[in-house]
Amino acid sequence: MGAMMVVQALCGHRLPLVAGPAAALLMGVISAMAQGCSQSAIYTSMMVGGAFVSVVAISGVMSRLQRLFTPRIVISILLLISFTITKPIINLVFSNPEHQQLAFWFCIITTTLMAVANNVLRGVWKSTVVMWAMLLGSVVYYAFVGFPSAIASDTHKASLLMQKFDLDWGVVLSFIFCYVALLINQVGSVQSLGNMVGADNMERRNKRGMIWVGLGNILSGSMGVIGPVDYSLSPGVVASTQCASRYTVIPAGLAMVAIAFSPSIVGFLMSIPAPVMGTVLLFLMGTQLSAGFEMVRSTGSVTEFRHGMIIALPLLFNVIMTFAPAEAIAAIPEIIRPIVGNGFVMGVIVILLLEHIFLRDKRE
Repeated sequence: MGAMMVVQALCGHRLPLVAGPAAALLMGVISAMAQGCSQSAIYTSMMVGGAFVSVVAISGVMSRLQRLFTPRIVISILLLISFTITKPIINLVFSNPEHQQLAFWFCIITTTLMAVANNVLRGVWKSTVVMWAMLLGSVVYYAFVGFPSAIASDTHKASLLMQKFDLDWGVVLSFIFCYVALLINQVGSVQSLGNMVGADNMERRNKRGMIWVGLGNILSGSMGVIGPVDYSLSPGVVASTQCASRYTVIPAGLAMVAIAFSPSIVGFLMSIPAPVMGTVLLFLMGTQLSAGFEMVRSTGSVTEFRHGMIIALPLLFNVIMTFAPAEAIAAIPEIIRPIVGNGFVMGVIVILLLEHIFLRDKRE
């Protein structure tokens, strides 16, 4: 993931996007393992899916996709991201059943203090509000619940590449659906941040970014790990720090590469309390919502009731999908579950249908 961030910043989409493991692919892995598929078949399918993504980008299909993303759709995606991550935030904040009241008040007070600090501070202090919140927040939280006696450290030695490749076309087909979800996520992330910061040549940025995502997934599959995608929460980081330089992610990426070779440092980072991480994410999603509302004002995208419905309905649809009972999601056929069961992806699909088909202006 660190290497992908560096490559993307230098010769990919050239935007300050954070890369991480794709949730759509994780769903594919879980579904395939539940069906008894071997790990070699799963990660071979991931390599095929990565090649599929790169071919789609090189073929020029991306240019047609890019034209679909009107300002209203970009705004909707920014808002969708914040709504989609609500459930993971809740799970992080209230992860410890013994300290839920503490977590509740810690979240409210810390988020408020971060908002005030982000508004009052200037320069490097403003840009590092999130970092200080994680550091000081961890100290304060552990002061109430007790500091851990030891830091976890994984010393397991693993081979760099898989032992064998296993091409199972049934598993490959299932992962192609996962990669369709990844494509939508990737395009949405690049488009939302690109439009937010006013980047030029978005068609070329999308194409280069998608090619490298595909190559990164081929490499990840060969190593037996979840493939990367550019995270859609990045606009929230840009909004909170007021810094959109792509060079900021390069030292972060290099640091990730270095940290990967130190199990002790990985264990130290994993010791950040879950409620602290949830609180930081809540603040970042608040800044992202703010950025979306600012785009509504600056672009004049909502001038009538119909425009508001195009943005509002997918958000509510996303909430339903995000908090739907596990039994309802499990009832979805496994071959399409990575798409239909993904609240963010389905929200984007609904936005596209409303904007370009069902609620389209007849004069357009």
